[in-house]
Amino acid sequence: MAVPFDIRDLLHLASIPKVGNHRLRSLIAHFRHPRAVMAASARELCGAEHIDRKIALAVAHAKPDQRFIDDQLSRLNRVNGRIVTLWDEEYPSLLKRIYDPPVLLFVRGRFRPQDHYALGVVGTRHPSAYGRTVTERFTAELVRLGVTAVSGLARGIDTAAHASALSAGGRTVAVIGSALDAVYPPENRKLCDRIEEQGAVVSEFFMGTKLDPGNFPRRNRIISGMSHGLLIVESDFNGGAMITASTALDQNRELFAVPGNLGEKTSNGTNTLIKRGQAKLVQSVDDILDELRSAFRPLLSESRRPLSPPPPLTLFEERVYSVLSAEPMHVDGISEASGMPPADTLVHLLTLEFKGAVKQMAGKMFLRV
Repeated sequence: MAVPFDIRDLLHLASIPKVGNHRLRSLIAHFRHPRAVMAASARELCGAEHIDRKIALAVAHAKPDQRFIDDQLSRLNRVNGRIVTLWDEEYPSLLKRIYDPPVLLFVRGRFRPQDHYALGVVGTRHPSAYGRTVTERFTAELVRLGVTAVSGLARGIDTAAHASALSAGGRTVAVIGSALDAVYPPENRKLCDRIEEQGAVVSEFFMGTKLDPGNFPRRNRIISGMSHGLLIVESDFNGGAMITASTALDQNRELFAVPGNLGEKTSNGTNTLIKRGQAKLVQSVDDILDELRSAFRPLLSESRRPLSPPPPLTLFEERVYSVLSAEPMHVDGISEASGMPPADTLVHLLTLEFKGAVKQMAGKMFLRV
């Protein structure tokens, strides 16, 4: 059940200039309720983390603009939308864990528990026939396993990913860089209607917000934030997909790239990610599942993909292995939990990795496989 926060109060607080997601979360964490934030003095507001006097005064003096709030809710109702807040159970669990999760998500359709098993699929707006075919094939295979395909509704690879997921009878989530009532590109409005039936269309922008290039980086962090990993199919160095790749790496997500023809602009970005070791080269869906086996374990039944148990472990290896789970854990935390010196812990972790029992992530993070 969602917490009993009045959405009108949250819309008011979110609309105050310079407050933003980070400060709004801080205020509600400190005061426990939007109404308590609205009732607090500027001096009291300064007691919350990241709230300076200027912001405190702005919040304390702000009066709810009922016409604005009514307009937002009316516009939302016209597109059959609603608001999912950071404190609602329906809010995507992976997105909640990123550094700057949106406090409010404007949503058409529904999030489902199975959307936890999500993979982002992005790429160029001008794909080759090869890129489109690979996107359609990979996406269809993944959603048939129960994976939710997350993308950005842009022309090209994004559109191919959404359409393929729907055609395969799977779920897909479209994260857009404009308001729900200003869908872009306009030719994808009918696609949006289909996505609403088999997934969700999501925006963090107030109703009426027009498309702005500056919105895309914010949108991209949601695509990667909702997903266990990100698959890039064709992108130049300066493509929007490369921005999403950057946010995925920042969020410690697995990054995958489909190799492309040398010399083709739309292969420059993906091939470079592979060359630098930032993305895993993907030739089949199995390459993705190999990396996300732990995260997608509930989807991979014995009939689909048998999972081998880890090989026999020594006493000390078992001690380290027992501390680990499907969630990444830093080597220092593993050392402390196992009661073993960091140097010894690292040696055992590397041995476990060699045996295929654990996987090392960026930043000396380890998890079970």
